[in-house]
Amino acid sequence: MYDLLVEAAAKHPVEGNAGGSYLTMRSKEGAIFFVINIVGNFGTVYLDNGYWNKAIAASPVHALPGYVIGGLAWFAIPWLCATTMGLSALALESNPVFPTYPERIPANDVTAGLVLPNAAVALLGTGGAGATLLLIFMAVTSATSAELIAVSSIWTYDIYQTYINPKAAGKQLITISHCSCVVYSIIMAGFSTGLFYAGVGMGWLYLFMGVIIGSAVLPATLCMMWSDQNWIAASLSPVLGLICAIIAWLVTAKKESGVLTVDSTGANNPMLAGNVVALLSPLIFVPVLTYAFGRQRYDWQSMKQIRKGDDSDLAAQAHMDLEQIPGEQHHSAAEDEAEQAHLKRAAVIARSMTVFLAVSLLVLWPMPMYGSSYVFSKKFFTGWVVVGILWIFCSSFAVGVFPIWESRKTWKKTTTAMWRDLTGKGPKPQIGVHVRDSEEDERESEVSGEKVQPKGV
Repeated sequence: MYDLLVEAAAKHPVEGNAGGSYLTMRSKEGAIFFVINIVGNFGTVYLDNGYWNKAIAASPVHALPGYVIGGLAWFAIPWLCATTMGLSALALESNPVFPTYPERIPANDVTAGLVLPNAAVALLGTGGAGATLLLIFMAVTSATSAELIAVSSIWTYDIYQTYINPKAAGKQLITISHCSCVVYSIIMAGFSTGLFYAGVGMGWLYLFMGVIIGSAVLPATLCMMWSDQNWIAASLSPVLGLICAIIAWLVTAKKESGVLTVDSTGANNPMLAGNVVALLSPLIFVPVLTYAFGRQRYDWQSMKQIRKGDDSDLAAQAHMDLEQIPGEQHHSAAEDEAEQAHLKRAAVIARSMTVFLAVSLLVLWPMPMYGSSYVFSKKFFTGWVVVGILWIFCSSFAVGVFPIWESRKTWKKTTTAMWRDLTGKGPKPQIGVHVRDSEEDERESEVSGEKVQPKGV
């Protein structure tokens, strides 16, 4: 592999790379993509309601380690995928087994994301094509599912219940949620088809992502981190930042190419200008708007008033007691206080981990290799690949094995209950009857401040 990449660099040296090599971190275009990628992914993580949904819904005990483990597990996927499949495509382009041989992969196919399937077919034949299809199908299905949940929750709770029908019952909310999923799916299918016929590929869209959403990163972050930011700054800064980003993007494209086309607007320099302006322009707008219209002095107490939708009508139809559903019980003041203490401790750990990982992965690892213009030796390249493969095995363990081990007690309890039901040894259900125990009575007495004697049915 190393020898093939050296040979490929000799045939097609990369302008701006150290020695024209593919085996180096010193890359002019790579550095530009580095900045664009960071800005775009700031937006996809900070602004994706799917992440917020999971973080809010998760137990405070599990949210922090879950996100840390998940982030470290995910890192190996783009890193090793680019290392293996991207470099394999470069190394095998001159081999008769490559689908486009004797030609190189067309630029349009590269931006359309077809490097991976071409490399997979060259390596594994039709099995590689099938594996790629399965991989993409699972990834797209997972991502689409998360976005459907995110969009439906925003439309149902943040728009419909908040502004249109505050007294909506559970059945109404579910209907609105289902309708929003259908409408969103149709819109996105049509929008994606339009982009395809307009000649806009995945590569162009990926670079453009930060231009559109980057200006909302800082205001959204300050909603959590700065009590003085007012609602005007939080609402207008993203819009003003978007306007500035689009102006910077189009002006740069026009200055560099003289025309505005898909190719000229998708070049690295215009995308870099738009992404950087989008991310940094709120640094001006937020403080100006905050101090011009007055500081908010928000105390975050209203967030504690966030409640789930009223599902009492659905529960009545199903003859269920909501208090018997895990996570639905009322918490005592002592439990709330303990949770707040745990969250404060988790916040310190999360901030420390964020700084440590950001400095390690964005500065200490790539920057010395970029500054030194180091070209990988065969031993270094071997070590690079080995570390990546070990890392992705750890990722597989983290997302495939560890969750099963962590929930082993639940697995045992559930399978045992299922077996008892199947064999007729389980308890007979009593529809509509809820048996209370002394712990529930004591818990309610703590909430109400009254002394209640334990009772039966």
